[in-house]
Amino acid sequence: MRDNTRRRDRWYPPVVIAVLLAILAVGTINNLVRNPQPRLVADGIPGMVARSGDSSLSSSDPKYDDLYRHALADLDGLTLPNGATLAGWDGPWRYVWPRDASFVAVARCAIGQYDEALRVLSFLESVRPTSGRWEARYTETGGRVNDGRPKQLDGSGWVLWATWFCHAGGKYWDLVRESADQIVNELGPNGLPGASSDYWERPETQVTLGTVAPLLTGLRAAVRIATDQQHPAEAVRWRAAAETLSKATDRVFGPDYPRTPPVATSFVAPGVEPLGLNGGADAIVTVLGPPFAPARPVVTTAIDDAHAVLTQPNGGVTPGEVWRADGVSWTPQTALFALSAAARGDRATADTLLSWLDKHRTSTGALPEKVNRDLEPAGEAPLAWTAALVVLADSALQNPLPIP
Repeated sequence: MRDNTRRRDRWYPPVVIAVLLAILAVGTINNLVRNPQPRLVADGIPGMVARSGDSSLSSSDPKYDDLYRHALADLDGLTLPNGATLAGWDGPWRYVWPRDASFVAVARCAIGQYDEALRVLSFLESVRPTSGRWEARYTETGGRVNDGRPKQLDGSGWVLWATWFCHAGGKYWDLVRESADQIVNELGPNGLPGASSDYWERPETQVTLGTVAPLLTGLRAAVRIATDQQHPAEAVRWRAAAETLSKATDRVFGPDYPRTPPVATSFVAPGVEPLGLNGGADAIVTVLGPPFAPARPVVTTAIDDAHAVLTQPNGGVTPGEVWRADGVSWTPQTALFALSAAARGDRATADTLLSWLDKHRTSTGALPEKVNRDLEPAGEAPLAWTAALVVLADSALQNPLPIP
């Protein structure tokens, strides 16, 4: 009997390991089948060439000059004469997202290109909703895109931030008032807005950090605008709403600030912290810190933790912990972490991420939407949001960006 037991001790562990490896292999194969390797849709804007020899187009480090100039050239190409800033050049990207356009306007203002920024803001002014939420996206002539995509509340926050950053609150006061009041009207008894689609571009059944974070930034920006423009009643109202939303965000999402609030999954005795689940880490946690909000240690920790969790084997970042597990990195979220690091004084991390983005551009120098598992550019190229974030990250490495 003892001899048989010893024999089982010798062969049982390898069998268990083999079974587990087989299960893992089957799961990996199924995942790869469900999430095929993405490929490049477009290599760049036809005929677009980065400007050279212009000393005003210098980056924070000579090694980024080509990356920086290509990003600016692509923003030039994606911004039409009427100020419509396309998210991408082709197909389903050839629309104007208020979020992407707001980042482009901020990037322009960060480097002193105010005329170009005001063209972008003027287009947003022309399509602003006089009541209700912003559309998810607009056509290049300002029309609504009838594809069933729900309206997105986060647009109100992004546009307010861009208007404040560019010192354009007086010029676009109606836009500011309507967007800020819309945020106030959306806040419920718990201090948070209801569910809304956000940058993940999908219907949501509960409020997400992707909505809350930009709304906080937008309300703080609106308070600054109202104060500067001598609208005290609006300043008081919006400041109260910002404080309510801020406290609710800390209470419901803190201290880890996941994508969705934690949900209790088991009953425990009173006074004992319940076990819970949440939507996992989300790259939008970066918007709770500089340059979108004043730095706080608890938020810095959450940003660093999220960066560690969301970093993919190929070196880039995925949008969220519960995003599809395909090993693909998305350049806007990678660039968001680069901007966050630069704005918080973490130059080492910012350099690492900017170098990664620089290395994985297309053959024409454009920044793609994604980088696949084989380290190849994938999706649309160029992508306006990524290009704008690269310009902002580089600017933050040179001079501190203003924080509302």
